[in-house]
Amino acid sequence: MTNTNEHNGRLIVVSNRLPFQLLEKDNEIVLKESDGGLVSALKSYFDGDQHGGTLREKWWIGSGEFPEKRWKKFAKQDNATGSFQVEPLFIESKTYNKYYNGFCNATLWPLFHYFPSMVEFDETTFEAYEEVNRIFADKILEFVKPGDVLWIHDYQLMLVPGMVREQMPDITIGFFLHIPFPSFEVFRLLHTPWKQKIVKGLLGADLVGFHTHEYVQHFLKTVQMVAGLDHQFRNIMLPDRLVKADLFPLGIDFNKFHNASELPEVKNERADILQNFNHRKIIFSVDRLDYTKGINHRLSGFEFFLEQHPEWREKVVFVLVVVPSRQIIAKYSERRKMIEEQVGRLNGKYSTLHWQPIIYRYNHLSFTELCALYEASDIGLITPLRDGMNLVAKEYVASCQDKGVLILSEFAGAANEMGEAVLVNPMDKREVASAILTGLTMPKEEQVQRLEVIQQRLKDYTVIHWVNDFLKELAAVKENQRIQATKHLSKSELLEIGVRFKRAHRRHLLLDYDGTLVPLVKHPKLAIPNEDLIRLLNILSADTKTEATIISGRDSKTLEQWFKNVPVNLIAEHGAAVRMKNGDWQIEKDLDQSWKPLIRPTLELFTQRSPGSMVEEKGHTLAWHYRNVDPELGFVRSRELLDSLHHLLRNTPLNVVDGNKVIEVRLSGIDKGTVASKLLEGDDYDFVLAVGDDKTDEDMFRALIDRAVTIKIGPGNTAAKFSLTNQNEVIQLLNQLLN
Repeated sequence: MTNTNEHNGRLIVVSNRLPFQLLEKDNEIVLKESDGGLVSALKSYFDGDQHGGTLREKWWIGSGEFPEKRWKKFAKQDNATGSFQVEPLFIESKTYNKYYNGFCNATLWPLFHYFPSMVEFDETTFEAYEEVNRIFADKILEFVKPGDVLWIHDYQLMLVPGMVREQMPDITIGFFLHIPFPSFEVFRLLHTPWKQKIVKGLLGADLVGFHTHEYVQHFLKTVQMVAGLDHQFRNIMLPDRLVKADLFPLGIDFNKFHNASELPEVKNERADILQNFNHRKIIFSVDRLDYTKGINHRLSGFEFFLEQHPEWREKVVFVLVVVPSRQIIAKYSERRKMIEEQVGRLNGKYSTLHWQPIIYRYNHLSFTELCALYEASDIGLITPLRDGMNLVAKEYVASCQDKGVLILSEFAGAANEMGEAVLVNPMDKREVASAILTGLTMPKEEQVQRLEVIQQRLKDYTVIHWVNDFLKELAAVKENQRIQATKHLSKSELLEIGVRFKRAHRRHLLLDYDGTLVPLVKHPKLAIPNEDLIRLLNILSADTKTEATIISGRDSKTLEQWFKNVPVNLIAEHGAAVRMKNGDWQIEKDLDQSWKPLIRPTLELFTQRSPGSMVEEKGHTLAWHYRNVDPELGFVRSRELLDSLHHLLRNTPLNVVDGNKVIEVRLSGIDKGTVASKLLEGDDYDFVLAVGDDKTDEDMFRALIDRAVTIKIGPGNTAAKFSLTNQNEVIQLLNQLLN
């Protein structure tokens, strides 16, 4: 299947739940819209029809929070589901409970929010997670058509992209994670098969989206450590295609909240609130019931504020609204009890006959009530311990008119965009108390100034921009995949290259050595060129029109020994040393070598821990080879070494190169792309051929993209224009050029 008709396709949103519930009233089925950031975000997009006609239909696939027979009855009523069509699926309740309340919310949710002590490791719940993801994938595969765009959402469905990709390699898939993606040190706590399947599942997508730069970096490192896949400019190089990870901070429908102040019902509600609280200062907080929201810490901060600033007692009211969530999970019921006990104790401690410091409500708020409270409040106190984004912070600022101070946790994703807020560490009650005082005493001019800056930002990047940005980038990734997809040289292309070679007056061949001119071997010293290769290079170089260069990571001493009497140019250590044919070695002698004693002990430590590995020191490079290590151990150790080196070499002039069964450390600015470009300077070559098999050759391919015929040996995504299967085909190509 291809996506050539993408403009005629459908946008198919896939989420764990459908964006509504069906309620039975008076023998009629009534649709009630669900809560949640994703629902409100995409509904705003769908209702506004802001996709510019690029996708003719919008569908939503998800499980129903209602019986299947109720759905059938609703469908018979011929009722519309809004600006999108629905394809529901129904999952057996026991399996769904193990999946949702088990692996999703007792394993992934606490782990991804940095609560490892609350994580449950249960094999049966992971099996249920796999089963439900498979049910979703099967439903998608039944439903999807050529040209459709799949947009899969959130942590409940992380295996689905990979499952769909296996059956439909060319389908367009986007995935967006609405919660934080944790650091690798936290993610690695998952059982190894779980880690591997989750990463494989996510890499089934073409574009993986996150709220912040930090989450993107965590994901890229996890992919490198778990799957061994490298990345560049947030592009992950899979053997058969490119996958991009990027940030798309979720916006809100700014006008919906900002203009709500003009609604009569909101005006009346706001007036009632101000009158009921006798025009006291109001601190407002609304959150789902969840331990990640830090509600108990927030209460402790408010209590410390009242202790430290008794002059504010009876002058301020904290309106705390907790929205019911996941009440079936014991931890959530326990959290509610803890909150209510703390509220009761605090009110009992400070209340007077005329004043109660905390007004607590455990219930849902209507849109009217929510906007009225946003507007009436002097402070929005939003201090989660960890949050993927937190749209409440954005809604609060959007609703503010001529006053308002946002106090925001620095651990919320929204903090990356809202630096004008008063940012706090929610675990530090002194800091929270100090921020409350700052908010209550902030001059109105400063409040308005801060609000205007954030409001402009929210106006400039609404939920519509968010959706359009994601879909636009997804289309760009597919186009990039198409452009980047390497093509194995066909007979006609080989013939054309031969014709170009023959007609050229000035030719230059840039040839990697290991894996290109000779096969890869167990030990570097065994890759000695045979007589046939020496003869071939001599014949090629004998033509006065042809210049040949071996451009290798090998050291100069080895290359000199092997090719001393062959009239070719030699490039050693990726460019640190150069010998033009019949000339002397030009070695960068002034390059700083003082780093080697600092790095060598790390490489030797990993050699001790990895039987079969070895350290090779060249003039300007240190290399750790692990081709002879047990494959599984070698992979694990190589990822650990990469991680160690990246931390060790931060802010130094050194580069780490993750090559083919070798990790090299070298000075920045020395690479095959730089030296190849210099080599071609000043000469009017009308045919250039560059061939290589390793990641180090990608620098050369990129540098010569518009100037040379570039060929990658072996599988994998590459900047080269063509590919060949193995080293034997390179020798055949060179012989063909001679003939």
